[in-house]
Amino acid sequence: MSRGNTGRSGRHRAVVVPLLAALVIVAPLAWLWQDSRVPSSYSIMEMGYADLGGTAAAAAGHSGHADTAAPTTTRAVTDLVADPSRPVDVRVELTARQESIRIGERELDGFTLNNVTPGPEIRAVQGQLVEVRLRNASVGAGVTLHWHGVDVPNAMDGVAGVTQDAVPVGEEFVYRFVADRVGSFWYHSHQLSNPQVAGGLFGSLVVVPRTTSAAGLTDLDVTALAHTYAGVRTINGAPGELRVPAAPGQLARVRITNTDNAPMTVWANLPYRVLAVDGTDLHEPGLVTDRSLSLAAGGRADLQVKVPAAGGLARIQLSRATAVLLGSGAADPAAVPAQPTERLDLLTYGTPAPTGIDPAQATRHFDYVIGRRLGFVRGRPGMWWSINGHLYPHVPMYVVADGDLVTMRLENRSSEVHPMHLHGHRLLVLARDGQPSSGSPWWVDSLDVQPRETYDIAFVAGNPGIWMDHCHNLEHAEDGMVAHLMYEGVDTPFRIGGDLDNQPE
Repeated sequence: MSRGNTGRSGRHRAVVVPLLAALVIVAPLAWLWQDSRVPSSYSIMEMGYADLGGTAAAAAGHSGHADTAAPTTTRAVTDLVADPSRPVDVRVELTARQESIRIGERELDGFTLNNVTPGPEIRAVQGQLVEVRLRNASVGAGVTLHWHGVDVPNAMDGVAGVTQDAVPVGEEFVYRFVADRVGSFWYHSHQLSNPQVAGGLFGSLVVVPRTTSAAGLTDLDVTALAHTYAGVRTINGAPGELRVPAAPGQLARVRITNTDNAPMTVWANLPYRVLAVDGTDLHEPGLVTDRSLSLAAGGRADLQVKVPAAGGLARIQLSRATAVLLGSGAADPAAVPAQPTERLDLLTYGTPAPTGIDPAQATRHFDYVIGRRLGFVRGRPGMWWSINGHLYPHVPMYVVADGDLVTMRLENRSSEVHPMHLHGHRLLVLARDGQPSSGSPWWVDSLDVQPRETYDIAFVAGNPGIWMDHCHNLEHAEDGMVAHLMYEGVDTPFRIGGDLDNQPE
């Protein structure tokens, strides 16, 4: 071969080899980018892969979850409603607006319900049927209402693109459900939930026992919705302290709701009891004297305090910036109690009681492993939250049948806390990091899973539908930490995106 041919061959190799190397790198990235993109309109029934909980092998890359066992009948989520012929006991009308809101001395862009934020508190007696008519006056992106912690029928869950369409400006939607469980709950938008909740689209829902009336509770009953508007910490929409007149010696039940994306620490200047967590009373809760309580994002806790005699004040701190003060005395600005260094452990607090759940009889088991890795989500590169190693939308669809007893292991392999929230169901905490629960049965719907922490939980699949199972740090959900619990034989006609631009997170 001549030197000319040899030179040309060398130059050819010098060009081809780097090109091939570049293709080896770029081609998989291009495939991952393309695979992560979602169409302008899609059904969650086409998302991810079915996890059958050990009853059969999960299959990846399916369409419409065709790998699940074919049900004998199919129901749409729109069929899963309360008895339409039953008379209404509590009727509420809420009008959503996008407008300027005043928080303390600041004017902010935000949202209101009936021209206020938080929205009006809804109260019902256990067993009553509640009807809420939501009108959208001016929220340009549309709006819905999700009933956080309430096991409503699936059609009433308020998740845009899953259980309904977002309500556009000028339209309305009617929610109907039976308030069958006593407790402290809340409602909030689930259309673009992160910005809309942060901006003020939320309110309190309280269900009281049948033995009392909604207006005549035996003890003083106080609602304390904690929320941060553009950096301003508030209680019930006002910065600073919530003053509640109370007589000496009176017992007060303070219903605290954390509506923010981060955990909240609660403590008091006198002994208190944690009567309930996430709407469920604890069994034989003892007096807490030297512990603070950590409340997950989306979570609720009912604290009982006794107003001191001789004009003293009961002070419950909801962070250092806000507090609930009960009594008739003057507040001392320097009287903020020191935050305890130890936290109350709900795994051991209270005493055991029957739960009706035997984990050994579980018919399905799932793993929900939270991680973080490089990749593409919706065509965008970055560090994203993962579920079982997968990035949105290729995440698990946990499949159950009506009546299943389900166990699930929540494992956090990331460096941030995640408040996990399953719609439509209560979760029983069985163990944390292998340590069994030894106190009161600890029922939750919003559970903080700390970095490198593992929880074992159980629940009864007794509320058919398609339910979100996501992180209630709504910024994390917006970045893809969303899975779903799907009952066999249930389908949805709604779609993410589309003409109404349904965007649940």
